Amino acid sequence: MAEASLVVIGAGVAGLTTALLLSRHPRYRIYVVAKHMPGDYDIEYASPWAGANYMPVSNRGTRAAEWDKNTWAPLDNLARHHPEAGVHFQECQIHNRSKDVGSATAEWFSELLSPSPWFKDVVPDFRNLDKQSLPEGIDSATSFTSVCINTALYLPWLASQCLKNGVVFKRGTFKHISEAARFTNRSQKVDLIVNCTGLGAAKLGGVEDAAVVPARGQIVVVRNDAGKMIDISGTDDGDDEACYVMTRAAGGGTVLGGSYQKGNWESQVDPNLAIRIMKRAVAVCPALTDGQGIEKLDVVRHGVGLRPVREGGARVEKERIDGVWVVHNYGHGGAGYQSSYGCAEEAVKLVQEALGGYLAKL
Repeated sequence: MAEASLVVIGAGVAGLTTALLLSRHPRYRIYVVAKHMPGDYDIEYASPWAGANYMPVSNRGTRAAEWDKNTWAPLDNLARHHPEAGVHFQECQIHNRSKDVGSATAEWFSELLSPSPWFKDVVPDFRNLDKQSLPEGIDSATSFTSVCINTALYLPWLASQCLKNGVVFKRGTFKHISEAARFTNRSQKVDLIVNCTGLGAAKLGGVEDAAVVPARGQIVVVRNDAGKMIDISGTDDGDDEACYVMTRAAGGGTVLGGSYQKGNWESQVDPNLAIRIMKRAVAVCPALTDGQGIEKLDVVRHGVGLRPVREGGARVEKERIDGVWVVHNYGHGGAGYQSSYGCAEEAVKLVQEALGGYLAKL
């Protein structure tokens, strides 16, 4: 049976998830070509640094909300039936302070902070918490069952599932997206390119998307167990700083965050920010150190990642570039994991549309 050859550029969570779903199609031959692969830690490679969790910040009725909605069931399935993927269930509490209204973080989290968000009927156990049970300074809160992902296990797991389905992985970089159509160095032509380059889409020739900007996130990974996931509507340390705590599956440590510094490309850890992150985390979750302060935090590492934000929303669409179909799937910002399957499913549909006439002739 004849095959269509597809090149997926990028091996972050978007590229790997898209490649995995495409690899389930018997007539696609999939190549993943990327500068960074699972196991790498680099400022250009956002996926390893993510928390990562399911905590929708997408607004009701948007494409992003649909992507998030369609991602919950696959993540739920992994947590229930595939422990080797490094995904586990965890209670998630969203704490809201009325004084944060109008701040950058509160605007970013507007749907998440709602007492009745669109996803309340998607995730299990959604409820509003009793005011009497909340810490001092918190005016309202919701709780639901979420998942937290150990990225050090999950990214290699995605790659292994792709390999099991015959996907070929190669290191490579391209100055122009059309170079991907010739990467195999042989007569076999590439029929379609899937662009999952994240922040790289800003500079990749043929794409050069000026709407793509970094949103710098700084984290501290500790060995202490939080026991639950907590996010708060804002901090007293500035609009571009945030406070969240989540414990990764399978011994992956607890992630303390963070920041959302749009336009900031700085790759080095800011030690003063790290101290503020730890102080905020211990204040919002005293269980981390049994109330004994940041000196009792057992630090694994400090990290910086650049979320690939696209002004106006993620780009999931198709176009022809230099005569070759390209399906784009990039610009997910901080929602890369929680929208991963929804976006990949839409990308696969676009691939099928683009190749429909071609495959009909095979």
